[in-house]
Amino acid sequence: MDETELCFPQLLNASCRRPKRAHSEVVFINFLLSFISVLTTGLNLLVIITISHYRQLHTPTNLLLLSLAAADFIVGLQQMPFGILIWHGCWFLSGFGCALNSFLGYVTTSVSVGNMLLISVDRYLAICEPMYYPTKVTVTAVRLCVCLCWILSVIYSSWILRDLFTKPDRYLTCFGECVVAISYIEGTVDFLLTFVGPITVIIVLYMRVFVVAVSQARAMRSHVVAFKPQSSATANKSELKAARNLGVVVVVFLLCLSPYYICSVTGGNNLDSLFQIWLLYFNSCLNPVIYALFYPWFRKAIKHIITLQILQPGSCEANLL
Repeated sequence: MDETELCFPQLLNASCRRPKRAHSEVVFINFLLSFISVLTTGLNLLVIITISHYRQLHTPTNLLLLSLAAADFIVGLQQMPFGILIWHGCWFLSGFGCALNSFLGYVTTSVSVGNMLLISVDRYLAICEPMYYPTKVTVTAVRLCVCLCWILSVIYSSWILRDLFTKPDRYLTCFGECVVAISYIEGTVDFLLTFVGPITVIIVLYMRVFVVAVSQARAMRSHVVAFKPQSSATANKSELKAARNLGVVVVVFLLCLSPYYICSVTGGNNLDSLFQIWLLYFNSCLNPVIYALFYPWFRKAIKHIITLQILQPGSCEANLL
């Protein structure tokens, strides 16, 4: 065996083999994945700075976007660089490092799913229960829900990967691997709690939102709506627009998440798994791009940050809406 193909040439009989790839392919993939990683980290950092700094953006819905951006930031800063290392076929860190990397991957995925679920509930209450929305969905309540989402995600991921942390090398067939294996029961629970259950709830809630939004639009066009205060009886135009924009975020997330879980259930090969994982990672880059396309306040905030207006006294009170 050619020693250059080994991850650890000094361990001839125990080292994993590095997959053979053309030099041009390696350079191109490295550049592409590194660019996506840097772009994901930078864009989500802009979202975090924007929503955290400007007080006008401290709304319940934006707090959910802030939590989602924090999870996406971790993906870009930590998951993607280590994903490049795994793509090369050699894991040079310890077994505990592999377990920790897998743990953060499960946490960020669980947090993202939880945030998408909370966003769907938020839009459902805003459109279908507009009279009670201001009292039910407060900044304090959303902060509590976000904290619970992160705490439960950490607990859940710790349970799923408990065997990997106690014996990180138990599934390795050679040195240089980073393998995550869970039992059939744990895999089924993960599939139901992280994929089937949340997707079902999200689809049901957004179908209800869509039906109510369409009925209100038709009623307003035909002028048959009974006289009631617009702010309390029906969802206003801004809420409907927010539901549409956030619906795009949810749909894109589901499109990126579904192949990963379908692949895990059907048992795809390693190349398929890597592609599905990177598709899920890429969603973290798409979210801030969607904000830039659909939210004028995000574009204004980027301009403020780039032109250093954010450093001026009282910049947190700037009008971005």
